[in-house]
Amino acid sequence: MNNVFNVLEERGYIEQLTHPEEIKELLNKKSIPFYIGFDPTADSLHIGGFIPLMVASHLQKAGHKPIILVGGATAIIGDPSFKNDMRKMLSKEEINHNVECIKKQVEKFVSFEGENAAIMVNNADWLLSLNYVDFMRNIGTLFSVNKMLAAECYKNRMETGLTFFEMGYMLMQSYDFLHLYNTYGCKLEIGGNDQWSNIIGGVELIRKIGKDDSFGLTFKLLTTKEGKKMGKTEKGALWLDAKKISPYEFYQYWRNIDDADVSNVAKLLTFLPLEEIQQMETLKDEQINEAKKKVAFEITKLIHGENEAQKAQDASNALFGGQGNLENMPSTKLENINLTIADALVQTGITASKGQAKILISQGAVFLNNEKIVDSTYLLSNKDFENGYAILKKGKKVFHKLEK
Repeated sequence: MNNVFNVLEERGYIEQLTHPEEIKELLNKKSIPFYIGFDPTADSLHIGGFIPLMVASHLQKAGHKPIILVGGATAIIGDPSFKNDMRKMLSKEEINHNVECIKKQVEKFVSFEGENAAIMVNNADWLLSLNYVDFMRNIGTLFSVNKMLAAECYKNRMETGLTFFEMGYMLMQSYDFLHLYNTYGCKLEIGGNDQWSNIIGGVELIRKIGKDDSFGLTFKLLTTKEGKKMGKTEKGALWLDAKKISPYEFYQYWRNIDDADVSNVAKLLTFLPLEEIQQMETLKDEQINEAKKKVAFEITKLIHGENEAQKAQDASNALFGGQGNLENMPSTKLENINLTIADALVQTGITASKGQAKILISQGAVFLNNEKIVDSTYLLSNKDFENGYAILKKGKKVFHKLEK
């Protein structure tokens, strides 16, 4: 059987490794406990959290045991890695709510049943009860402040001000690894490349207490071929929660990616066979568009289920292919249709403000029922709703149905 390390490498997940040969040998064994952490700083994961779940799924399918850590304690601080400002402090009630929401999302990707069933832990269960003086004496003395300040994850904060409170984050995440190592025999921590410094901290902590079998692996962040981070929409982050981003909007995001990014996205965010994905790299024109549809469907199916993915695809086909129906297009029921086109753009969430709406209109980027609107004071009326609805469009890719 192909070593899962090779699978991860071939699909382009792996970015950095603490001990490459040892990790490859480790993953060739039958069942190794590994862990990945998610801080519940919001009530949903976004697309950045999807790649870790895909990696965890690949590892579990190869026989390894996932430990999913939810950071009920570390979220109180908030990871300062690559942030310009201190994160907003959340109440314990907010954190506990977010924990429950994230648990439901994680359960779609890893199995909590079977021989190598995943387990879910909350670091609040051991971190919140620690004695500060004992922790700093036993753990803090093993960390060099000079080395911590040289870490990439803190560099962005040195000019704006890094608090001592935030510096403790690396110690806490490192202690998480030690706790899981001692409690569950966890040998490997995985995470996004932005977690490299924190992961190294945990690996080195375990090795400083005399153990030589702790390892760290990071995977690539989701970027375009030009290196730009993917996953931003008109509404902000590309969330996994359908209440934040509808399945249709989620599908459309992937349906509209650049041709050059199709194969990479397919490798990282779907389980399509590599042979099929490699063939996509040579496709052009209508063929690459069909490949985009398939990739968009597969990703949406994983996140929202096959039924919602089919609805999203049908709605997209209705708009772009002249087939299907409009039932699943994002829609807004207007209490009063007598409003300006600029107000309609704001009410639907297509734009964040009337100012932004006016700019789009002046640029010729706004259409109502396929007619370009050039006047931001254009007033909607019954004639725009002859079919009982009107289609508002921004550019070539953003559609919204207005209902009376």
